[in-house]
Amino acid sequence: MIVRARPTPVRRSGSLRKLLVEALGVLSYPHHPDRYLELADPLLVTSANYARITDVDRSATDSLTITVRPAQPCRPLPGQYVTVSVRVDGVRHTRCYSPTLVEAESKRRPDLRFTIGRHPEGTVSRHLHDRAQVGDVIELGSPAGEFVLPSPRPRRLLFVAAGSGLTPVLSMLSGLVAEGYDGCAVLLYYTRTPGHVPRRAELDALADRPNIEIVHAHTRSDDGLLQGRFDRSHLAAVAPWYADTPTFVCGPAEMVAGIREVYAEQGAETMVNTEEFVLAPPVVSTDDAGGEISFAESGVVAQSTGSTLLEQAEAAGLTPEHGCRMGICHSCTAVRLSGCTRDVRTGDVDSEPGRRIQICVNAPVGDVAVEL
Repeated sequence: MIVRARPTPVRRSGSLRKLLVEALGVLSYPHHPDRYLELADPLLVTSANYARITDVDRSATDSLTITVRPAQPCRPLPGQYVTVSVRVDGVRHTRCYSPTLVEAESKRRPDLRFTIGRHPEGTVSRHLHDRAQVGDVIELGSPAGEFVLPSPRPRRLLFVAAGSGLTPVLSMLSGLVAEGYDGCAVLLYYTRTPGHVPRRAELDALADRPNIEIVHAHTRSDDGLLQGRFDRSHLAAVAPWYADTPTFVCGPAEMVAGIREVYAEQGAETMVNTEEFVLAPPVVSTDDAGGEISFAESGVVAQSTGSTLLEQAEAAGLTPEHGCRMGICHSCTAVRLSGCTRDVRTGDVDSEPGRRIQICVNAPVGDVAVEL
């Protein structure tokens, strides 16, 4: 009788990593093994998705493009954003950026490419522009956002972007190419000068395709097909059929508002889809000022100034965890134990005790107690 040994099942690397972490968990008690794995190599951590920077491109004025290789799969839909966390002077900061996928047959998962505009007061953007190097590690969140292409795909699509608002739009255009889209797509893209155009090679490659048109508009240069800031005549020049076409817009609030107004005049508001990563406006309301804020866990009590709970906590010397400061990343949530708060984005008030709220976009109304 011939006895054949059963072949040993081949485990995927993810399963091996999980088994390794479970084994280390026994040895590292009471600490989680990730605490030690992060010291050896952050990309070994299982409780977060770290990514290593593999390329840094500073060729465009006032914008930076980085390519990163995630430790775990991260595949956003074209147009979605991913939270990016970095530590600046020992403090963790989180922002939302829209990546494009960089596929390669030799890799099991795609790299991600982010283009980040430099903002004079932007803690994260300035840090990355000044210090990002190949080999550095950032932390990625899960893909999110509703700024995605409709399904089924329309036969015609219009995109309008300005500055770093190019990234979700470029992701959509690249996604259309990858899936073999044979409809018509037009991108109207605003930058200050030709030198401010990031990822020019990718844009030129898209423009070489017979069904994609890239129109450059420069606000501080006579180059490009169009000059100056957004104007309704620009839409008429590059896409006279715009009112009947799904349109995707990403850029400064002023541009987005102008485009919405033009479409509203045509009765075509529903055709406009927008993405804006803008800070909530500063809030100091005389109506909301007054009353006491009790930060229960810290034992700190402060007189309310009417600004957001995050701002008032920081003014009181506390350092609550936070990220985007605009209500997107949900890293600054805390339980409101009692009292009433107002959402500074919508004006809605709520007083249900025990509700978890985002302290970066909620301001106290009267006396409030928060679990911070």
